[in-house]
Amino acid sequence: MASIAVCPGSFDPITYGHLDIIKRGAKVFDQVSICVLNNSSKKPFFTLEERLALIKEVTKDIPNVTVNSYEGLLIDYAKSIQANAIIRGLRAVSDFEYEMQITSMNRVLSEEIETFFIMTNNQYSFLSSSIVKEVSKYNGDISELVPKVVEEALTKKYQALKKV
Repeated sequence: MASIAVCPGSFDPITYGHLDIIKRGAKVFDQVSICVLNNSSKKPFFTLEERLALIKEVTKDIPNVTVNSYEGLLIDYAKSIQANAIIRGLRAVSDFEYEMQITSMNRVLSEEIETFFIMTNNQYSFLSSSIVKEVSKYNGDISELVPKVVEEALTKKYQALKKV
């Protein structure tokens, strides 16, 4: 049986930290499905379509990665694609408590789907999409934080907002 893992997130936008987790997960699992979830507690900067397009572009060279979106419970998406694992990235100890709550709830909903935590590469331990957006908003250099296509998309989006 093939091992299928879901790598969920809002990816607003995708960063090198996200890509690090995705690439490492793709080495372990036969298939990794990146799932862009609609988080009702967040107001995304990029539309769902924009995020999907950016993720597809920056993962196109990873043959066992697919990109999808889902509105609803992550565990329901995982079941729908017959995934047997969820990949979660951890940056710091502060992430652990939140991730433990989510993992415990997912375990209640489905004991068959295991969660695997991957510690981020140290060079990305501070990195978040929020930080990237803030630095980009004020024309800071984000070239070492996100792929070129994401950097360009951020610049274009902020320039468009300034014209309004």
